[in-house]
Amino acid sequence: MKLLFDARYIRTDFHDGISRYTTELGNALARQVPVTFIISDRAQLKFLPPDAEYVELHAPTSVKEPLSALWLNKFHPDVVVSTLQTIGSVGRKFKMVLNQQDMTYYKHASPPPQFSAAVRATWWLYHATYMPGRLVLRGADLVATVSETSKQEISAANLTNKPIVVVPNAARDLSELLPSAPYVLNKPKNLVYMGAFIPYKNAETLIEALEWLPGKTLHLLSRIKPARKAELQKLVPKGAKVVFHGGVSDEEYAKLLADNAIMVSASKSEGFGLPLVEAQKLGVACVVSDIEVFHEVGGNAALYADPDDPQQFAARIASLDDKQLRDDLIEKGKKQAAKYSWDNSAATLLEAIHKL
Repeated sequence: MKLLFDARYIRTDFHDGISRYTTELGNALARQVPVTFIISDRAQLKFLPPDAEYVELHAPTSVKEPLSALWLNKFHPDVVVSTLQTIGSVGRKFKMVLNQQDMTYYKHASPPPQFSAAVRATWWLYHATYMPGRLVLRGADLVATVSETSKQEISAANLTNKPIVVVPNAARDLSELLPSAPYVLNKPKNLVYMGAFIPYKNAETLIEALEWLPGKTLHLLSRIKPARKAELQKLVPKGAKVVFHGGVSDEEYAKLLADNAIMVSASKSEGFGLPLVEAQKLGVACVVSDIEVFHEVGGNAALYADPDDPQQFAARIASLDDKQLRDDLIEKGKKQAAKYSWDNSAATLLEAIHKL
């Protein structure tokens, strides 16, 4: 079987969610079967296996994208796997697997800010109705997604009439980046949020919760635009401490999580919730939104709060000052996180591919 894996979504500056998913799943798949990677920038090769076989294609944002299959036909693949649904299927002579990560951008159509105005406009128009997505996904033989919650939402929206397979995210082992294990002294002092600052991610609730959490510091790790930062700074309660890190390395991320901390997220919509599993795997207690996908991913190993209720969020966080409760969640969290691994996800995908 000749398998082409679309690695063009790998960022060469720093990973976002889809970039890390593409990187980790591609590498795990290559450990199980020969893979030829599709790239758009040779700098992406440093994230792939040494001496990986590859072919080059235009960037996913190119106007040529709808006709990608015509170019790929000349390599005579049996199957092409893409971790997003942008790649065109017109005229293809191979089996195709497309990934609809989740339904988030159908619920919240604001496009990622890093793209050009033209791409953002196209993104918004694409998600403004279901029809473009249906046309794209129905051009595949199989649709992959990252959680059972997302699978149910995709089915409910009638976004595809093709089989759907769940190929979950998985956590990195952040302990490999640390000199010692995470620790909490008497009470956690730091709250760590890893995620974007677009409205549905709801950093507002985390900031407002500080009114009832004296002595705790909220660390906001991701890059943020000045205007958005100014908006959030206005919400900081008097006397509360919020640190805007403006982007961190993997090592810095691990160090902050391991430093007397709780992982927090008040997001109102997610496809999976990778920071939750990363924290659980590392041995860090978590307080997250009471939404379906977090319950799927976090199980009984996290605490849940109404994302629109800062005081309830604060109460859940404060309850983790209880060492027995915290230790219990940490032990459950390690077991919960162990359910997810990239090798298992790759094996699930490979089994589905063979059925094609």
